[in-house]
Formats: sequence, C-alpha cells, structure tokens
Amino acid sequence: MPSPLLRPFTWLTNRDGLFLIGMLVVVCGVWGFIHLADSIRENHAPKFDEIANRYFHEHPGPPLVAEAARDITGMGGIVVLTLVVAAVAGFLLITRRYGMMVFVLVATSGGLGLTLSLKHVIDRPRPAERAAGVIVYTQSFPSGHSVLSATIYLTLGGLLARTTKSRVLQFYFLILAALASFLIGCSRIYLGAHYPTDVLAGWTIGLVWSLFCWLVARELQRRKVVEREAPAEGSAV
Repeated sequence: MPSPLLRPFTWLTNRDGLFLIGMLVVVCGVWGFIHLADSIRENHAPKFDEIANRYFHEHPGPPLVAEAARDITGMGGIVVLTLVVAAVAGFLLITRRYGMMVFVLVATSGGLGLTLSLKHVIDRPRPAERAAGVIVYTQSFPSGHSVLSATIYLTLGGLLARTTKSRVLQFYFLILAALASFLIGCSRIYLGAHYPTDVLAGWTIGLVWSLFCWLVARELQRRKVVEREAPAEGSAV
C-alpha cells in the first residue's frame, strides 16, 4: 500500500483513547441533535414541552425562586458571557498566549454563529406562556443560553483543569462548569423562555462544540500553533 494511504491510519494510532472517545461523543451528539431537530421541524415535539411550559407558568412558586431564576439565567446572557470571554482573552494576552487567545475568541464566535444559524433554519416559535419581564429576541430552538453557557463554561473549566495536576481539582473545575450550564438551562425552562427540548438541544450542541474545540486545540498544541498550558507546581494529589 502506498505511503500516503497509510498516513491517516498512522495519524489515528498515534492518538490515545481520549481522542477516540471525544470523536465518538461528537458523532453521537451530532446524530442525536439532528434527530431531535428533525422532529421539531416536522412539528413532532413531545407533549412534555407544552406540559412543562404550562406547569411552571401556573406554579411559579415563591417570589424568591423567580428572583433566583432570573439571576441564574443572567449568567448565560450575552453580556455576561462577553465579559467573561473578554476577561479570559485579556489574561491570555497579558501572559502572551496569543495562539490560545485567538483560538478562544474563534471558538466562542463559532458557537454564537452556530446557534444563530440553527435558530434561523429551524425557526421554532417561543413558548406561548412566559414569566413577566422575560424578553426574547430570537427563535426558540436551540436555547442560546444553553449552547453558549455550555460552550464557554466548559471550555474555561477545561482550561482551568489543565493548570493543575490534581485530579480532584480537575474534576472540581469541570463539575462547576457543568453545574453552571445545567442551572442556566433549567432557569430558561422555569421562566418560560424555552421548551425543555430547546434546552436539551442547547446542552448537546454546547457539549459537542466545546469538545470539538478541545480536540482541535489539542491537535494545534501538538503542532505548536497554540501554546500548551503550564501545569501548576506542587498540586498533585
């Protein structure tokens, strides 16, 4: 077999199991999202969407819960996330990690562009019943808050996890990122800004996109296009 035909196999076998697992998750996530999006476009949304929307609208609970939901949903808003990304980009600029800075900005912009494109293509109306004061500007599917919070917080959690050798701290950073995205998505359902399937699709796309970006960053680091993170000293457990 000619050498050029062997290169893809050599490239693949030089990667460890994490790369293969990451690719599997990406493929499964994309397949699941396509299946769900196709059902939504054909108006075959599960009845649970309407039931959940009506239930939370009719049973909002104490005012404290509604206030907490608004605070949490703000964590996934475009203004807050822009400030977070700008702060991270500033840190990378100061520490002269220019390749990583550009990559973070491109990955974030790509997640936003992907979300807006999917909203336009699928064009699902927002839930009819929403909490007072909830303002929406775009279509419903997928949830932009869920996509962007999963993308940005998981990406930042992954970056923080790679600054330490401690398995406990690595797990802690990733759990915090996942918890933030989970709470933001739940707040969107509670406030009536999105149906449950909107949020589920948003989590899926956010996870797949952040994982895809991680795989790309890993390859770019191997090619020395993007800087590697320096692990913290004395942090092994």
